[in-house]
Amino acid sequence: RIVLISSRRSFCSIFSVLPYRDCTQVGDMKLDGGRQCHSAGVCLKEIIGLEGVELGADGKTVSYTQFLFPTNALGTRRNTIDSTSSFSQFRNASHRSLSLGRANSTQGSIDAGSDLGDFVEYDPNLLDDPQWPCGKHKRVLIFPSYMTTVIDYVKPSDLKKDMNETFKEKFPHIKLTLSKIRSLKREMRKLAQEECGFEEPTVAMAFVYFEKLALKGKLNKQNRKLCAGACVLLAAKIGSDLRKHEVKHLIDKLEEKFRLNRRELIAFEFPVLVALEFALHLPEHEVMPHYRRLVQNS
Repeated sequence: RIVLISSRRSFCSIFSVLPYRDCTQVGDMKLDGGRQCHSAGVCLKEIIGLEGVELGADGKTVSYTQFLFPTNALGTRRNTIDSTSSFSQFRNASHRSLSLGRANSTQGSIDAGSDLGDFVEYDPNLLDDPQWPCGKHKRVLIFPSYMTTVIDYVKPSDLKKDMNETFKEKFPHIKLTLSKIRSLKREMRKLAQEECGFEEPTVAMAFVYFEKLALKGKLNKQNRKLCAGACVLLAAKIGSDLRKHEVKHLIDKLEEKFRLNRRELIAFEFPVLVALEFALHLPEHEVMPHYRRLVQNS
């Protein structure tokens, strides 16, 4: 049930949305103990669960109002300027209190470090920092008139190991190594640009979504490819005007490239949306660094 209310709290409309289910898929799915399961007997929640993301079970309602900030639909009128500014201050204060409340309420069920990224502003240059690979093999020499840096030669395998160890020490709540995160990003770019023909801004948005999930500690070995595929799918829908056959082609490529089940991928799209707090429209300062790197490397 969806209720629409304007910024002046006047009622607009109310309606219900029924989930679509293909009649050919009804026989493939079954209910086991009140939860929807695959025909193989493995529960969908266990396959694609994102830690710390609450979706709700059958008969349970979960509110995501803390993620949804209403736009000022009547902001052009002069008599709403004062109310809009006061509402903006109230919105920021309530968002901070809700964030702290979510952190306190989830400490008993998930790791304390899994929501660390909620309180740290996202840095688009953090995971792509070129200083990561040579952190332990770099020597800075400071002289009276100049400063120079000497990077020792080291085997690529040792360099990769040292990089992942340094990354793990700095971000213990992230369950994937830095090399694996970068490898998944290369696969996302290759699929989106070379095989599906998307432009750099769309790929940059997918990178931002994926890195935010990583920094929040939502990724693990089991769901990393589902997260990568869902991020590409969300970025393509937001950044491009896709038609039905283009969406089908993208899902086919994601299924082939990442070796995913399309039902799991489509079902995983909403948990990723909740983990990103419905913030799919990104500010320019988060997307531009990724866009510049993509253009330089193309």
